This record gives sequence, C-alpha cells and structure tokens, in this order.
Amino acid sequence: MITRRGFLRLIGGSFLSMVSLSAYAVGIEPMLLAHVKRYSLTPPHWPAGLKLRVAALADIHACHPWMTSERIASLVERTNALQPDLIVLLGDYVDGMRLVTAEVSAPEWAAALSGLKAPLGVLSILGNHDWWHDHAAQLAMAGPTAARKALESVGIPVLENDVMRLEKDGQGFWIAGLADQLAIRPSKALGRHGFKGLDDLDGTLAKVQGDEPIILLAHEPDIFPKVPWRVSLTLSGHTHGGQVRL
Repeated sequence: MITRRGFLRLIGGSFLSMVSLSAYAVGIEPMLLAHVKRYSLTPPHWPAGLKLRVAALADIHACHPWMTSERIASLVERTNALQPDLIVLLGDYVDGMRLVTAEVSAPEWAAALSGLKAPLGVLSILGNHDWWHDHAAQLAMAGPTAARKALESVGIPVLENDVMRLEKDGQGFWIAGLADQLAIRPSKALGRHGFKGLDDLDGTLAKVQGDEPIILLAHEPDIFPKVPWRVSLTLSGHTHGGQVRL
C-alpha cells in the first residue's frame, strides 16, 4: 500500500516530468539542428532500373523564434546539398501554435523555399494548418489558400487532388498529391460538425494514365489503409517525425 509521502512523491515526480517534457518539446527540440534521415527502399511495382533520390520536407511551421526565414533558408541549402532528383514538400508551412513571438508571412517563407533546386523539380501539397489559419478559405470551404498562392508565386506547383508525370532515365512515374484530409474545421457559428476533408483519393488516381508507378503525397498518414496496391510509395508529414515520443 502506498504511503502518503510516497503518493506525494509520485505526484511531484509526475508533475516535474510533464514540465520537463513540455519545456523540451517547446524550448529545446525545435531549436536543434534538423536531422537528415535516409531510407533505402524498394517499393512494390517499382521498375528495377529506376533509381530515384527524393528529398522530403514536412511541417516547417514558419514562425519566430523557431523557424525563421533564415533557418528555412539554411534547410533549403542543406537539402540542395543532398543532390536529390526530386524534392517534395508535404504541407504545414503555416505556424500552428499560440506561443510564437512573431509571424513569418506566407511570402517570406515561400521566398525562402524558392531556393530549393532539383533536376526533376519541386512539388508540394498543403497541410491542415495551411487551411485552418486561412479565415477566407474556412468561410468559403474552398481555396485557393494563401499558402497555395504563395507557393505558386515562387514557381512551386501545389498538387491538390492532382497528378504530375515525371521521367528519369527514360522511365516514367507519377506524383499524385491529395488535398488535405482535415482541411475544414468544425464551426458552431457556421453549423459545421466535425472536420471536413477535401481529399479525393479515387478521383486523383483516376487521372493517372497507364500503369507506370505512383508516389502519393498525403499530409496526414490516416489515408494509408485506403491507398490501393498500385501506389508504390506514400509520403506523409503531420506527425512531426515523432518529435516527442512517450
């Protein structure tokens, strides 16, 4: 049986652990140098002779003090140094916290991302925060969002339920990008209950011509169980790569 002193120690220790974890998640981890994780994959239905290096960036959440334009520019430089064939941006460029000390505007973070360079180009999708923090898009329940306009203004295509065919070494493949699955927030004032996604997986994949392999970009990984076998690889963000693991 636990004693009163033991119980108080347990409560105190739990409180200190939560405070420490929160301090690490908010004040320390975001300031650490970004880690480059490399994966060597042989996806199903992928041509044996097609070697492709893809760099994926997700959940930038541009803001002060953690992800300033200068820091984004440094990530761009580091990404370019990896010499990828293709760069994909997986959404959530807009900050999603109230603790920020200052905003980084869409034109600012888009300008920093415009430095990304790859032989096959740079393609992007949007994330939930790119929709949630766009008041006009929430009211209209439709885009284009400010984030999309900013990316397209610097020459970065945004795939929302759309596809693009690419080719390397004479072999073709497709990039399919989904609209966000949590795009429209609930609103009592507007009579909206629950989140409304704008994604259309079937309609998007129907745009792919022929049987060449497909790489799917979807901000939230929730779509995984619905992805058909013909998609060789799905890339997602949203979970921040396990920023804090309990």
